[in-house]
Amino acid sequence: MLRSSWYNTLGVKDQKNSPGKMGLSVLLWWLGGVVAVLAVLIVGFGIVYRRIAGVSSSKTSMKGKTVIITGASAGIGMEAARDMARRGARVILACRNLTKAAGVAADIQTSTGNSDVVVRELDTSSLASVRAFAANVLATESRLDVLVLNAGIGGLDERQLTSDGLEMTMATNHFGHFLLGNLLLGLLKKCSPSRIVVTSSDSHGHISDFNPKNLNFEKGGFGPYRSYCQSKLCNVLFARHLSHLLADTGVVVNSHCPGLVATEIFQKSGGFLVGKLFRFLALFMSKTVEQGAQTIIHLATAPETATISGKFFMDCKVSQVESTYGRDNALAKIVWEESEQIVGLKPEEKHY
Repeated sequence: MLRSSWYNTLGVKDQKNSPGKMGLSVLLWWLGGVVAVLAVLIVGFGIVYRRIAGVSSSKTSMKGKTVIITGASAGIGMEAARDMARRGARVILACRNLTKAAGVAADIQTSTGNSDVVVRELDTSSLASVRAFAANVLATESRLDVLVLNAGIGGLDERQLTSDGLEMTMATNHFGHFLLGNLLLGLLKKCSPSRIVVTSSDSHGHISDFNPKNLNFEKGGFGPYRSYCQSKLCNVLFARHLSHLLADTGVVVNSHCPGLVATEIFQKSGGFLVGKLFRFLALFMSKTVEQGAQTIIHLATAPETATISGKFFMDCKVSQVESTYGRDNALAKIVWEESEQIVGLKPEEKHY
């Protein structure tokens, strides 16, 4: 009798005559419960995650200062640019898509009342584009106070090579920024105290084995998520070693993780499973782009970060570098030297 009543609560009127329907109803009931619980957990996580997100308390004016932000036509780069413009800075949006960036610049000008927001073409996956952009900056700008190396892409399904023969994800996320930072270092030192902010990710800690002699995956080992994580590890190591080279120069450099943010970074990941999963979960679990930009803003403007260098930040606070690779100074030096060779850094392009 009790068993019959239990089946009836599941909507099965006659379990003896319809065992197939009974089993299907139980399965659907169970799956529905699981989905409901997961939905509550995901939404709940998102609410809590957004509430505890770090917020920059800096009130520093940036009037009279020049800020360059790569990848500023969308996401956290765009919101960081908006904040810098609101503080009175001259803001240079360094972007690949000039049409899109022009629209963003116009919107920032309107929303902040700052007309000194300009667009310059930069494709960090192309070494020629990086050199052309840097040459333009050095020829037209008298100062540079903050360089935000933020442009990036998610891992691609297949190993694709750039016109320079570099793996696309590594080129876009690491090599291009490595070269740009070196080319503009002289101007940053001239205008010190100045700052370099490198957008990385806590996914750098997901690399379990790392070969600095295989940065382009010529020796195998390529994978969509692996290439992304490796590029983010190189971001951390780049900032770490550069901070040592810049000791006592007045230029500080730090890397950071913006956290889980609903941005466009994985939209070009094609069928890349992690990218698709990220895009779905980000709808419910992520920070807003304004929240994701807070650590960039903190590192670019806060008085307390003016003398901190070589650290990794999350939520506007110094955070532990998850990977033992990311804490290895000797490895950071090797990656630096390998990167110099790969981008063909010339003697006259070295300013350290």
